[in-house]
Amino acid sequence: MFGALVISGRQWLWPVAGFLGVALALLVWTYARRTGGRGLAAVCFLLKCLGYLTLAACLLEPLWTVQRARPGANLFVLLADNSQSLGIKDRAASESRGALLQSLLTPDRAPWLASLQEHFQVRRYLFDSRLQSSRDFSELMFDGRASSLLSSLRTLADRYRGQPLAGVLVFSDGNATDVPNGPLELAGLPPVYPVVLGRDEPIKDLALQQVAVSQTVFEDAPVNIRATVANGGYAGESIGVQLLDSTGRKVEEQALAANLAGDPLVFRFQLKPEQEGVSFYRLRVAAKGETAQFTQLSLSTEATLVNNTRTLVVDRGKGPYRVLYVAGRPNWEFKFLNRALAEDSQIEAVGLIRIAKREPKFEFRGRPGESSNPLFRGFGNQSPEEIERYDQPVLVRLNTKDASELAGGFPKTPEELYAYHGVVLDRLEAEFFTRDQLLLLQHFVSERGGGLLMLGGAESFREGRYERTPVGDMLPVYLDRAAAGPPLTNLHLALTQEGWLQPWARLRASEVEEQRRLEAMPGFEVMNRVREAKPGASTIATVRDGRGQTHPALVVQRFGHGRVGALLVGDLWRWGLRDEGMHQDMDKAWRQMFRWLVADVPKRIELLVEPLRDDPNQAVRLQVRVRDEKFQPFDNASVVLNVLALTNQLARTTNLAGAAPSAATQGVRLAAEPAAGGAGLYEATYIPRATGGYLAEAIVTSPAGAELGRAQAGWTADPAAEEFHSLRPNRALLDQIAKQTGGQLIEPQALNDFAAGLPNRQAPITESWSKPLWHRPAVFLWALACFLAEWGLRRWRGMA
Repeated sequence: MFGALVISGRQWLWPVAGFLGVALALLVWTYARRTGGRGLAAVCFLLKCLGYLTLAACLLEPLWTVQRARPGANLFVLLADNSQSLGIKDRAASESRGALLQSLLTPDRAPWLASLQEHFQVRRYLFDSRLQSSRDFSELMFDGRASSLLSSLRTLADRYRGQPLAGVLVFSDGNATDVPNGPLELAGLPPVYPVVLGRDEPIKDLALQQVAVSQTVFEDAPVNIRATVANGGYAGESIGVQLLDSTGRKVEEQALAANLAGDPLVFRFQLKPEQEGVSFYRLRVAAKGETAQFTQLSLSTEATLVNNTRTLVVDRGKGPYRVLYVAGRPNWEFKFLNRALAEDSQIEAVGLIRIAKREPKFEFRGRPGESSNPLFRGFGNQSPEEIERYDQPVLVRLNTKDASELAGGFPKTPEELYAYHGVVLDRLEAEFFTRDQLLLLQHFVSERGGGLLMLGGAESFREGRYERTPVGDMLPVYLDRAAAGPPLTNLHLALTQEGWLQPWARLRASEVEEQRRLEAMPGFEVMNRVREAKPGASTIATVRDGRGQTHPALVVQRFGHGRVGALLVGDLWRWGLRDEGMHQDMDKAWRQMFRWLVADVPKRIELLVEPLRDDPNQAVRLQVRVRDEKFQPFDNASVVLNVLALTNQLARTTNLAGAAPSAATQGVRLAAEPAAGGAGLYEATYIPRATGGYLAEAIVTSPAGAELGRAQAGWTADPAAEEFHSLRPNRALLDQIAKQTGGQLIEPQALNDFAAGLPNRQAPITESWSKPLWHRPAVFLWALACFLAEWGLRRWRGMA
């Protein structure tokens, strides 16, 4: 803090000026008469002038006045980190970071603390996942699951708003778990002085830093896992990662060699969960030959084992997903795809196949007065409503769930059609549908979010007169005109560049094998020509005819909330007639195409898990979206959430932690309340209490008490993953906090000097403090030194 020089003896100003004037005149006259070097005379003259000026200044009684913190008027906060990372022992250190912190805060071993309490009202706090006050820091156990450093600082700013808070002294390693992605929000904070705990030297440790899970409709590998492992002190050794299921059974294991540079290792796993719905897995990393450390902690040589294990959640969805297949005639295509889908427990294909077209009603075709179709004559006593009429098509229903499903033919209301997730049209002309049914199909895709796939054939696309219809408007190809030319034959399928990027369009694990499979496929003979694909559509596959020209074969696009596909090849069944291997490939292709069709189709009841932003406890917001049979928001529902915690508690010691397998399960029942985000949306907040996987089930009932449906979702909570993301102190974060608040980084050994100089720093309440300079021994010693130096120089050079 800056000070000012104040003259208190102003009444002596003129006598001092006279004294200086006389002394200066005598000095000029004296040195002008003496012989010797001019340079030496000038130096002696200057020294004697300084001596006289110092003595004359003392007559004016100068005072050095500064502003300093008023003793006992300001508050000062000590904030100590109580998280697990303080249990780490740095390389070549005799004690852990927590032990160092406790020694710094012990009054008998911390003289700086007495100096601080002499001038400030000291308030003590500690933080981990939350901020809490402390009397003497005896509560420091270093077992906190998170480090809410920034949240704690903001809480202190709010708590002491309007009070004279002079600063905050933070004891931490800086490994905060609530750091936002954007800029730090530090407005309103007093100066923050971080004390960095820990050393920057690398520690021997393995850590699962980043784990990403992605799911596809690719049948051979629907789940892809990518894990990044950071290693320190394991250069040249083999590092292994194990993938375990929820029972602890090893699913897969991979090993990579750590290089000398210590670069992160990337592991990739592919798996197909055996069960549908939500399932949990664990990744575990260890050096070769050190897996026993997870059951015997004494065998571990790492700094910690808390960051060696991560829990994963995989959601395959829970069917069945129902697809309505509508065909204009019996055909081989439905036979093959129906048999292929029978192997997929997630998808149900419901068939509606026309076996006879509707015919004009003529009296001479039947008996007098008979209006029913003669094909149904003699099949028992049937009511007139059940007998097919001449002017109605003859339809066969397959795989229906009950006798009433599709009893009236193709659905005529949203309630009927929206019960399906996808619709497939095969060799069926547009005249089969009424205008309202065509519009209903369009709303099924655009509003309900369903999938529509049209297969090629004689009554499909342009040949089925779908141009200028609501269905034709949805298709990803133009139907207004087709390229002229002879019929296309001997067509060979090939994937486009976009198709190679779609896992559901491939059947082999490598590009070479996939290319070999495509070349071995038989030629096709039926193809619907179109002008071209629409802008924004993706051409997944093409066919090449005998003249070397290519034509789109499989084109897809988004339409509203749903998706639409056009498979222009009309005899895909030929693929499965050559041999058993190709038949299996065709079955697999049908399953993957149908999975793509229904992959993102919304359900009436949906449960979403949204992590709360920058929450150190990893709290989540459980959002339930409820729709009625027309997929309109349902407002008057009652929503209950059952949350089951499948936790894997981690045993910990002061500086060593490892995974101790356990199977603790805890159930919590929550009531979801209507949310402000929109109609039909209900939400509740859940705060996990332990590391592991969590499964939530939403049960929705109507006002009358009838159950409308259920939905499940899973997530994982692992605060230790962020806490031990890096074992080195985060000096960059602490330095940024200090600079933005006007503070500075403090090393532990500099605390005594910091506390001694803190009263002279800026504070909300200050007082003026004056220190007289004229009677200080240093001032007179300075004047005496000037006179002695002048006398010594003259004697040395022999000046008279």
